[in-house]
Amino acid sequence: MGDYKRTDLGGLTVGRGIHALSLSKVFKESGVQIYKGVFVGENPNFEGPCILGKPPRGKNEGELETHIGNNCLIRPFTTIYAGNVIGDSFETGQGCSIREGNLIGNNVRIGTLAVLEFGNNIGNNVRIHTGCFLEMVTVEDNVFIGPNVIFTDDPHPPCPRYKECVGGAVVKAFARIGANSTILPGVVIGRNALIGAGSVVTKDVPDNTVVAGNPARFIKYLDDLKCFKNFFEKPYSNYREDRDG
Repeated sequence: MGDYKRTDLGGLTVGRGIHALSLSKVFKESGVQIYKGVFVGENPNFEGPCILGKPPRGKNEGELETHIGNNCLIRPFTTIYAGNVIGDSFETGQGCSIREGNLIGNNVRIGTLAVLEFGNNIGNNVRIHTGCFLEMVTVEDNVFIGPNVIFTDDPHPPCPRYKECVGGAVVKAFARIGANSTILPGVVIGRNALIGAGSVVTKDVPDNTVVAGNPARFIKYLDDLKCFKNFFEKPYSNYREDRDG
């Protein structure tokens, strides 16, 4: 890959000096379209057809830079717009859409047909499953988001000033959100919280609690959960120990 310089953007170590356009000829035959202003780290894997660095509406090609770290895997039919900073070991499923203005950490996986609209801040070691939708959401490290979880961003849609209103949700570290849940704007989901599948979360969720239902209500504390197969003394106990150190 030649000389490889590194810089720190927003706390993420990402690649510079290897301009993705220099890789265009390598990937062109597989249907990978790379716009100006895309910088990637070492060992990129782009599976075409996919699009990298597409300028958003009102921006010219190359006006916004896109940075993707080492060892990325971008699967077919993914579109990553210009104006994103993405860490190492990033992976997408097929058909992802990642709009502008996202900050994404290391070891993040985005599932098939998931949509990241603008303004998300995603930490390290995050799994966002198939069919999710996020806009203006802050997701801290080691969070699991199950399939088809929807984060809303407007209390009274379609409000022309929703960006100035309560903002997107905040998901604290180690939280887990079950499939088909809906998270309302401005909600804070606490550290180590567990959201049951199909829940509608309308208010803040305290740390270390289990909530479920529509609207989601307190069920029990996380430490009160039992592993019915007796693989572990408590569910998530090993996960917390391994991740927290």
